[in-house]
Amino acid sequence: MGGQYDAKDLYLAPTLLEDVKPDAPVMQEEIFGPILPIMEFDTLDDALDLLGDKPTPLALYLFTNDRRVQARVLATARSGGVCLNDAILHLMGRNLPFGGLGDSGLGAYHGKASFDCFTHRRSVLTRSFVVDPPMRYPPPRVSLATMKRLYRYLLGA
Repeated sequence: MGGQYDAKDLYLAPTLLEDVKPDAPVMQEEIFGPILPIMEFDTLDDALDLLGDKPTPLALYLFTNDRRVQARVLATARSGGVCLNDAILHLMGRNLPFGGLGDSGLGAYHGKASFDCFTHRRSVLTRSFVVDPPMRYPPPRVSLATMKRLYRYLLGA
């Protein structure tokens, strides 16, 4: 159903593809456009097995009100993002990170996630030379037992 297009206007009508097989060309790449391949499965396990055999998708869309099914799919299937019972609203959440994993891309954007994606957080530890006990350097001038007691004290153990 659908499939009309106009190359001059860069238009592609929303299109449903029926009876799609896992090895069909449309199933070999991520789909960016108004194309929905329809595949039938006998069980949820069959669908999850197929997802597990493929690269991680940018997004996963699940339509069900069954919270057990939602929890199972969320626990089993990897994806960049998930949208339950909708196919577009997760793009609208300005503060929800949107992004992929693996072949579908790395990082996320929207709100703080955009800042975090393009920011390198780097740890910097600075210590003073004021206190520089010689026992930190070899050869040890105190017994191993004393060192262990000191480290346990410093670590609060």
